[in-house]
Amino acid sequence: MKAAVLREVGKPLVIEDVRIDNPRSHEVLIRTAAVGVCHSDLHYIEGLYAVQKPVVLGHESAGVVEKVGSEVRYVKPGDHVITCLSVFCGHCEYCTTGRPFSCANPETGRDDDQPPRLGQPDRPMLQFFNLSSFAEQMLIHEHALVKIRKDMPLDRAALIGCAVTTGFGAVTNTARIEVGSTVAVIGCGGVGLSAINGAAIAGAGRIIAVDVKGSKLNLARHFGATDVVNAAAVDPVAAVRDMTGGGVAYSFEALGLKKTAEQAFRMLRASGAATIIGMVPEGQTIEVDAADLLNDKKLQGSNMGSNHFRVDMPRYVDFYLDGKLKLDDMISRRIKLAQINEAFAEMKQGEVARSVIVFDG
Repeated sequence: MKAAVLREVGKPLVIEDVRIDNPRSHEVLIRTAAVGVCHSDLHYIEGLYAVQKPVVLGHESAGVVEKVGSEVRYVKPGDHVITCLSVFCGHCEYCTTGRPFSCANPETGRDDDQPPRLGQPDRPMLQFFNLSSFAEQMLIHEHALVKIRKDMPLDRAALIGCAVTTGFGAVTNTARIEVGSTVAVIGCGGVGLSAINGAAIAGAGRIIAVDVKGSKLNLARHFGATDVVNAAAVDPVAAVRDMTGGGVAYSFEALGLKKTAEQAFRMLRASGAATIIGMVPEGQTIEVDAADLLNDKKLQGSNMGSNHFRVDMPRYVDFYLDGKLKLDDMISRRIKLAQINEAFAEMKQGEVARSVIVFDG
């Protein structure tokens, strides 16, 4: 199969032939239909997060089941599925206490004495987050996917695999905002737009979108933002605090930057909660004023929207098909696998919400 391979940090991905194995007992072979180009993948390309190489990146995907292992009962060939990097084992402490998104994935990979799922004649190939979606096929554990209804377009379903689950879930699962609450979202890419859309569906009274691109702020209004702040023109913290008479109850940072994470915390009113969704580079620290903690302000992370993805994702599909989730407008353009490096170059310019790789067939 063809796959986009990362061989060196800071270098373009290379389209290569990669061998993919047949499914073992609890594994599923999927024909990839679509995969979103996510900023998290760019972090690994640029070396902001470490990863063993060579590796096939990609994690925001949907496709059609081709083969299943002997013990798989949940799906069958022909089923439509969305993948999720929150692969769960089902019996560890996290899984059995309602936090499968924190599962350390015991027994969902292959043992060292088994052939790797991906490889080339000279070496094995690392499977990224148990998925490796920048490829024509995926071989994954059955606990890394969810079956969805077949009337859901797969290019839009792919976005649910990361952006929607991460952003929407941070609002409703991690922060658990109340109806009528005030919300600020920093960063209006795919994850930020999903947080805005989720806040609107959850009944937030006021949703303030913050970005430096006017085009993204216009898009944010369509996704449910009631107000916008252009951080290139004004101090976003001062603007948000002025607009709300002291700060918001909930803020969400969807860029993965130290500066904006700190801004999210400073936007809060007393007893507010700032949720950092973006991947701040490894080794960096986020600083807050200790006195703010006396005002009951909270700074928290969110792992893939604190998801229970086999419950959450089918609901997001229903929201889309009911006209509530604005996935059509999140896709900036559809591309082929060979155009993947162009998509990352456009991402760095900050203009696109999401490029989606669509595979033939």
